[in-house]
Amino acid sequence: MAKNKTSVIILAAGKGERAGFGKNKLLAPLYGAPAIFHTFEKFKGCGDEVIVTSSSEDFEEIGALCLPFGYTVITGGSTRTESVKKALEKITGDIVIIHDGARPFVSGELILKCFNEAEKYGSAVSAVKFTDTAVYAENGEITERTERDKLYRVQTPQAFRADEIKKAYSLAGTDVFTDDSAVYGKFIRPPHITEGEESNIKLTYKEDFNREFPQIACKGSRAGFGIDTHAFGKGNFVTLAGVKIPHSAGLIAHSDGDVIYHALADALLSAAGLKDIGTYFPDTNENLRGINSGIILKKIIEMLKETAYSVGNVSITVQAESPRLSPYIDEMRKNISKICGLETDDVAVAAGTCEKLGFVGNNLGITAYCAVSLKN
Repeated sequence: MAKNKTSVIILAAGKGERAGFGKNKLLAPLYGAPAIFHTFEKFKGCGDEVIVTSSSEDFEEIGALCLPFGYTVITGGSTRTESVKKALEKITGDIVIIHDGARPFVSGELILKCFNEAEKYGSAVSAVKFTDTAVYAENGEITERTERDKLYRVQTPQAFRADEIKKAYSLAGTDVFTDDSAVYGKFIRPPHITEGEESNIKLTYKEDFNREFPQIACKGSRAGFGIDTHAFGKGNFVTLAGVKIPHSAGLIAHSDGDVIYHALADALLSAAGLKDIGTYFPDTNENLRGINSGIILKKIIEMLKETAYSVGNVSITVQAESPRLSPYIDEMRKNISKICGLETDDVAVAAGTCEKLGFVGNNLGITAYCAVSLKN
């Protein structure tokens, strides 16, 4: 990352009428989330501050999408040029990167490269070379050919020294420009080209929302299964799904012995193709002694985000001769749904006995079984 303080501007104030959604195309669904959400994801942790421009009509919705990322949303202008001017007034960084919200397929590598090259050269404009023959045409007829080796398709992100791009826009007056490199090139100096990415397309038409892109494309749903058992020992309560239930004994464990949360954790990890709970939270770690298992579960949910999955639904069965669990099941479901980011209806908890058979049937402990689904 660049050594100087860095700022990011994401432009989302347009209407995107050519896409034909009847609303801002950036709020149209793309692989299960608004398109702009994927752009926000790509810039997470990529700058010291992120400013997002929005129209007044979309301000509430885009503001809500910015909230989890800690991004600042401002009202943009009626043109792209006006929106950039307003955003530049808010930034405090030495290097600023400007990106169209309609390019959610940009890679972290390209973002980093633009920051670093702007620090070195003063500007960094991502662009891709033409590979096809390039011609000029008029009235449906080719009038002139040009050298394709000298032609580039300009993209965003584009990065600049903040003081220089601010000066360029201040000199632009009321002129309207289609991109920032044109403003910089007119009033400062020829901008530096940074090799862009073919996959970094701009969402323009409705069909662009149906294309397959490996960086974002849904991997489909997955299922996982987990099981956990703890024996009774000293104590006067058991903890199940974060609920403390009075009992004549406790559960023996390195943590709080919450068999429901432990079974759920293993089910989530297995569905995501990760290792078991003991790998990440071993019982040899003294810092984990007596830990609230809800904390462990929350950390696992964060791990899932790195794999591009979230929880679809949860189904749990608990076997115990005692204590009686039915009065606490609704509270258990609420706790699970809150941690997993689900509606309560997406969480099922059932309780039963083993009819006096086996380990559980002899009232020696409690076992929980959990099945989960994950979605992209």
